[in-house]
Amino acid sequence: MAEMKKFKDLPYQRVVYEEVEKEYRALMDEFKAAKSGEEQFEVHKKYYALSNRTTTMMTIAQIRFDINTEDEFYGKEKEYYDEMEPKLANLIVEYKRAVYDSPYREYLEGKIGKVAFKSMELELKSFDEKLIPLMQEENALITRYDKIIAGAKIEWEGETLNLSLLRPYLTSNDRSVRKKAYGKYSAFFLSHAEELDEIYDGLVKNRTEQARQMGYENYIELGYYRMNRNCYDKDMVENYRNQVKDYFVPFAEKLHERRRQRLGVDKLSYIDTGVYFLDGNPKPIGTPEEIVRSGQKMYSEMSAETKEFFDFMMENELFDVLGRKTKKAGGYMTSLPEYGAPFIFANFNGTSGDVDVITHECGHAFQGYLSAQDPIQEHWDITMETAEIHSMSMEFFAGKWIGLFFGDRAGDYKAMHLEDAAAFIPYGCMVDEFQHVVYANPELTPEERRQEWMKLEKIYRPHMDFEDDPFFGKGGYWQRQHHIYRYPFYYIDYCLAQTCAFQYKVMMDEDYAKAWQSYLKLCRLSASGFYTDMLKEVGLESPFEDGCVRKIIAKLEEKME
Repeated sequence: MAEMKKFKDLPYQRVVYEEVEKEYRALMDEFKAAKSGEEQFEVHKKYYALSNRTTTMMTIAQIRFDINTEDEFYGKEKEYYDEMEPKLANLIVEYKRAVYDSPYREYLEGKIGKVAFKSMELELKSFDEKLIPLMQEENALITRYDKIIAGAKIEWEGETLNLSLLRPYLTSNDRSVRKKAYGKYSAFFLSHAEELDEIYDGLVKNRTEQARQMGYENYIELGYYRMNRNCYDKDMVENYRNQVKDYFVPFAEKLHERRRQRLGVDKLSYIDTGVYFLDGNPKPIGTPEEIVRSGQKMYSEMSAETKEFFDFMMENELFDVLGRKTKKAGGYMTSLPEYGAPFIFANFNGTSGDVDVITHECGHAFQGYLSAQDPIQEHWDITMETAEIHSMSMEFFAGKWIGLFFGDRAGDYKAMHLEDAAAFIPYGCMVDEFQHVVYANPELTPEERRQEWMKLEKIYRPHMDFEDDPFFGKGGYWQRQHHIYRYPFYYIDYCLAQTCAFQYKVMMDEDYAKAWQSYLKLCRLSASGFYTDMLKEVGLESPFEDGCVRKIIAKLEEKME
């Protein structure tokens, strides 16, 4: 691996497609000419190096653009990669086809594993060179959406805020402030409604055409392949959603009713979403820098492994968490494989969400730090329903140290976090079912899509009342969920992972050390096994199993009482 430096000092050089193509072509020739599995594996190590270098440069460019979406240089790099990335993906698929068809497959499978070959099979089913123009168009549409969201300029009492910086006012303990903030929030989306509809309509039609060119009826099958669903299908996901409807929705509605009573309102309104206490939600104490330092103390005490990880992150400044007006909204963890380094991007805004970055995103980053030590890089390619277990479970493991962040309101935060996590699952399943409806019926008009969303709201969130809001009240709430635009079919992974994280919560309350060892084992397994098999190996039950959700609800109801 390359010598690590502070992120701001990492060198950047554009990945020129024509140069990389020559390297990949030479690599493929060398791989095919190899006379044994041992020789091919040595060539495969060169593929690791090439892939790491190109991915790292492209990721640095993406992060630096996200940090300042008005940066002219990295804005042009982003546009270049939107065009180049599908062509590079085609090269990688060509190389993987050679690996998949290798006469020495048995030897290679012994080295990189059966999961790697199953993932290659799905990748080959999901990509073809003829799709490149459509994929370039898809990237451009997503970038348009991102720019609209990042470019929000909302006037608020003499300030100009973006959507992330408006967030504290959406959860203010003053209901009149929340009402005003939601009015501004809704007005922003309403002012862009026509373009948002146009972009999403373009994405649905584009993805449907990609699927049809690959011989599929609609995008659902192709979407599952692209999400690398290598051990479950849409019928198993539907069965899970049905369990959520039967057990989680009624449980979540009880939680919402309890919240309504705490807030002292006659009926919950959409402006009360995410507000848990009459005197306001617990807020983190200290400056952003102090919050990060509290994170360092927590991870230094949690385990030797987490201490090493967080010290590495701090030493190399692998965080960009301060909210700024030209910064992309949201947060994520990504990796710089050439350095074996995770990177965390976020927008601190003074809410409890700032601490969630130190727990959730650091859960991703901790696992990424561990997996980077595995020389078999196919094990790094974690499917999302597994990756989100690492992050969502870390939120619960951090509970022992939550007083560092919230002081005397630590108990309130724990109660809020548990309720919020439980109430999320119905919403996440609604997002997933909505996408299944949309891609099964790509001819739906924007208005018909909004009607479908409103039908699902009544099933999954019957308490929700959007009153007379001109945007959200007309079925537009989903358009604020960037996953629907950018990552089709991703959202159910959060629900599956949260279901597993609740199992860790139950386990750690009974035996924290046992739960931690199970979690650490899951992190180290990475993608070396299939999702459902790895769950069994670490003592978790698959969310797809009938009865799993019901048992979790029974345990959670005990806790709530």
